[in-house]
Order: sequence, then structure tokens, then C-alpha cells
Amino acid sequence: MKAIVIAAPMSGSGKTTVTLGIMECLKRKGLAVAPFKVGPDFIDPGWHRLVTGRPSLNLDGWMCPERFVRETFLLNTQGADIAVVEGVMGLFDGIDGASEAGSTAQVAKILKSPVILVVDAKSQARSAAALVQGFVRFDSKVQVAGVVFNNVGSANHAGILREAMETSVPEVKVLGCIPRNEQLRIPSRHLGLVTAEDNPLPVEFLDSLATVISEHLDLDGLLLLDTLTPPACGQKQPSARRPVKGGGARTRIAVARDRAFCFVYEDNLRLLREAGAEIVEFSPLNDLHLPLGIGGMYLPGGYPELFAETLSANQSMIGEIKAAIESGMPVYAECGGFIYLSRGVSGQASPENSTHSDRRDLIPLVGIFPVSTRMLPRRKALGYREVELSGDTILGLRGTIARGHEFHYSEMEEMPQEVERLYQVRKNGTVIGAEGYRYRNCLASYLHLHFGSCTEMAGAFVKNCCTFKNDQPQSSHV
Repeated sequence: MKAIVIAAPMSGSGKTTVTLGIMECLKRKGLAVAPFKVGPDFIDPGWHRLVTGRPSLNLDGWMCPERFVRETFLLNTQGADIAVVEGVMGLFDGIDGASEAGSTAQVAKILKSPVILVVDAKSQARSAAALVQGFVRFDSKVQVAGVVFNNVGSANHAGILREAMETSVPEVKVLGCIPRNEQLRIPSRHLGLVTAEDNPLPVEFLDSLATVISEHLDLDGLLLLDTLTPPACGQKQPSARRPVKGGGARTRIAVARDRAFCFVYEDNLRLLREAGAEIVEFSPLNDLHLPLGIGGMYLPGGYPELFAETLSANQSMIGEIKAAIESGMPVYAECGGFIYLSRGVSGQASPENSTHSDRRDLIPLVGIFPVSTRMLPRRKALGYREVELSGDTILGLRGTIARGHEFHYSEMEEMPQEVERLYQVRKNGTVIGAEGYRYRNCLASYLHLHFGSCTEMAGAFVKNCCTFKNDQPQSSHV
């Protein structure tokens, strides 16, 4: 099995478009493609899944230990012919300027996989070769094996680029020169982003993309790139399902998954399953009732503000979620799920509008937390976070340390002091505040925690859900 990492010198170079085009072409060749995304992003994995038909997993060397990154890769390449890993930002960009932590280069080294650099060649000629040469020499342990030039203006432009590479960086194979084509841009909308759930790629777009990639990119050369031995080769593959931890106790955990709640790390769900959970998905948008027989609930992130009116109108679901939380059911909510549990949201954008609305009227939501949420025209928070639990919670005991990511364009009113705070939050090693709000057995936060950073969290959550379920009368709905 081969694995390739698609990176770029910087964001906006076209690596997502090129990645999707390569995935589509390889699939049309009859290959099973295992998709991955470096970093904490939720948007690109959705596109990967639509194209390949397989879940796309996040590989993050800052949030998760190296062994966990390898484990995720090994587990999710079973049955695949090739793994395609899309990078994040620039090849060497990570959490800071002094280390490789959180970068595409770090993951490429962990996987021992060759890197294909997507370079935006607009307004560049021979200088593009100098740029590639710099990336090749920056870290000799990163194998930059190929380059794809994007936004190429003409055949003459392509010829100059190839000549410059052959003269200055002959060890890096020019895999293709993709002409400028505005029609191949992936649409963006809310917050500058659009999710695969909200706007699936049209067949016509994929056809056009596959045509361009197949005509202008050397796919056979890509498949023949010399590589170091990837970790999947020559090693025993882990089983698709490992023995359940914690004595085999099982409980059903309801996970919100629909157009409003589509941001969840797939590894979080895997770890919950391995800890003994049966994951049952439900839709706060469309379902009138919670699933039967559940012992806990997971409300992940997404864009609930886009669907606030529909969520608000589903009073049956809101009532059951309120009742479940009041009964003491363990509930974990992050970012969009946290917003859903607030009093309501204002200033939101509608699905038909790409800009933030000026309206200030509050659309009521679940109301477990006594604060309202306001959408902002600019990003409020972005970046890696580390948390230490300051008390015992449904995710672990006091002192537990976990890592995650924060990204949102909203802000909440100041939480009343009587609401317990259980996260001590650090950014780049510096404490920046307290978060992680608890009401009964409901723990909510703006942070997306990755359970791979502290796998005991999944076991703790499942254990608490089992305890709650076992304490309920047999006739109880939950």
C-alpha cells in the first residue's frame, strides 16, 4: 500500500482542490482510497468522505501522541490501496515558529510518506523553483518527492516552470501544471466555509475536476514515487475492533449528527466504541424524539446558528433533551452543541445568505445554560488549546490533561459565577482562563477536545453513562 501527503507552501495554494481531484481520479481507476486530513479541521474531511466513500480521519501530531497518529493511520488504511493525506496550512506551519508540532511535515515524518507540494505558480516563473528548493532543503527528513504547479497561465508558462525545476531541483518530479480555472474553486459561504453536508459537490464539478487532473497531472508517476516504507508495511495490522475496555460493560450513547451538527472527530467515536459504547446517531433538526435506551448524549460542533429557527421549532426534541439533562444523564457538548444548549442565538446567517444578518432578535434554543449566543462578523477564537480538569467530571478525574482546538465566530454572554467551571485552559503553555461549564451531569465548552490526546476520557464517559443507565428504572425512556 502506498501513502502520499499533499502539502503546500501556504494556505490558498489549491491543495484541497488538487487533493479531491487526485482522490476522484484514483477512485475512477478502481483504487480504494483511504483519506486523511492533517490538523483539527472538520470541513475538508467531509469533502474527502463524499469523494472516496470512506470516513476521513484527522492526523494531528500536537493534539495526539505519535503512537496514536500511527494507530489511526493503520486502522483506517485497512482494505485500501492507497492513502491520500491532505496537509494543513503551509508544509512546516504548526503551533509555533520553533517546532514542527502540529505541522504537515511532522505527520509526513511519522508516516514516512512522500510529500507532493502544490505550488500556486500565478505570477511566478523561475522563482517557483527557488521556492521548491527551499522547501526541499529546510528539513532533510521530509521527503518532498513531487510538485504540482497550480494556476498556470499558459503552455509557455508551464514550459518555463518545468525547465526551472529540471535545472535547479531535478530530484523533485514535476507531476503536473494545472491551468487557471475559476470553475474548479470549491464554493465557500458561511464564515468563509461550506460543509459537505450542506452543499454536496455536484457530479458535474467532480467530472470537470477529474478531467482536468487526468489531463494535466501524471497520475502514473504519482503512483510510482519512490517512498520510504510506510508504517503499514511489514507490520501486523491492528484489528478493526479491539477488545472492549472496562469489563465489557456497554451502553448506548446518542450522538447528534445532521447538517447542524457535523463536526466531530471520528476517532472520538471510535474510542467511545472501544470503551464499550454503542453509538446511535440522531438529528436535533429532524427527529422528534431521542433514541430509546440511551445512557448518555454527545452534542458535537457544527453550524446550529444556520438552522436556529428549525432547531427552535422542534420543541419535542428540546423538551426531551432538557428532561434528560435534568434527570442527571451524562451529556457532553462542544462548540455548536454548547450553543444549542444556550438560551438562544442572535445575529445569525440563514442557509440562503452568505453574510451575517443584522437582526438582533433572539431565537430560543434549549436554555440549559443561562446565557445567549451572538454571532459576530469576525472570528472570535482560533487555535490549539490544552485543558486541565479542575474537578471530577464525566470525562475524567481532577488533574486530567487533554488537548483540543477552538474555532468560532460567536460569543456568549458572561456565564454567571454560580455555574461551575471545570477547565483550566492553556494556550501555548499560558493559562488563559477557566471554561468547561457544568450543569448537573452536562459538561459543555467551546473547545473541541480530541479524545486521542487522553484516551482515558472515552472510558470515563462510557463508565459514567453506564452508571447512569443502570440506575434508571427499567420503564424509563432513557
